[in-house]
Amino acid sequence: MILVTGAAGFIGAAVSEALLARGETVLGVDNLNDYYDVALKDARLAQLADKPDFSFRKLDIADRDAMLALALEFPAIDRIVHLAAQAGVRYSMVNPYAYVQSNVMGQVVMLELARALPALKHFVYASSSSVYGANEKTPFAVSDAVDRPSSLYAATKRADELFGHTYAHLYGIPSTGLRFFTVYGPWGRPDMAPMIFARAILAGEPIKVFNHGEMWRDFTYIDDIVDGVLRALDRPATGKPPHALYNLGNHRSEKLTDFIAEIEKSLGRKAVMDMQPMQPGDVPTTYADIAASNHELGFNPRTPISEGIPRFIEWFRGYNSF
Repeated sequence: MILVTGAAGFIGAAVSEALLARGETVLGVDNLNDYYDVALKDARLAQLADKPDFSFRKLDIADRDAMLALALEFPAIDRIVHLAAQAGVRYSMVNPYAYVQSNVMGQVVMLELARALPALKHFVYASSSSVYGANEKTPFAVSDAVDRPSSLYAATKRADELFGHTYAHLYGIPSTGLRFFTVYGPWGRPDMAPMIFARAILAGEPIKVFNHGEMWRDFTYIDDIVDGVLRALDRPATGKPPHALYNLGNHRSEKLTDFIAEIEKSLGRKAVMDMQPMQPGDVPTTYADIAASNHELGFNPRTPISEGIPRFIEWFRGYNSF
């Protein structure tokens, strides 16, 4: 049995679906908080609910008693894919406590749960490209220093990696952290650029383009991310300690205005761009060096934005009846 936290989230729901498709038994956990529209989370869960090998618990990963009780209720859990987190760089400046509670306390609780599970083989958890912070060398490699976070969100994700390493060292828990790079696609989060841009363009409203358009992102399609997560899950970390980190990105840094152009093309409408200065906590460029994940996991992303954006827009129109 595989425990997937954040199972109602963008990546968590997609990973759960892929695991079920290959015959796994999945226990999903999510607290269904209202950081964004809960109806979207419910709709993702509805795609999983009729699968006989899927079960769900509405739980908060930072709730020690409730989470540790899963070790007694489901002692057969042998792998964990921990994707639940408080997401969003900018919101971390509004509500920092939510990030410490979910991302730091939640990580420790999940690692304690891993300790309590007698059959556990591998603990896989989500990190973020945000950990690279103010680094100027590109592409970002897992061997690069990550001691200059640009946001509280990034700092909590780096803390997650340090806790993962520590528990692997102290207790021998095979653990793998995955640094995700700007994931997009069907069922994506409404607080992220693709959904924000698509809604505004269809409504004829201006979109805010930060750093006056001088922004580059390694946009990575959800199917490629799911493939990387499953590949990592199937290769428990080894070594002393048994802890590994990998970048999961598209290995292409796209200019934000080019990404917007693909959305315009798919929608058949032009965007009204409101050029804005750089936002606090943001970084101008993300770009993944995937040499390690390619060599050790066989990770090979295949979806350029010219293919991924039309798929996202097709889902977006259907889900919103546009």
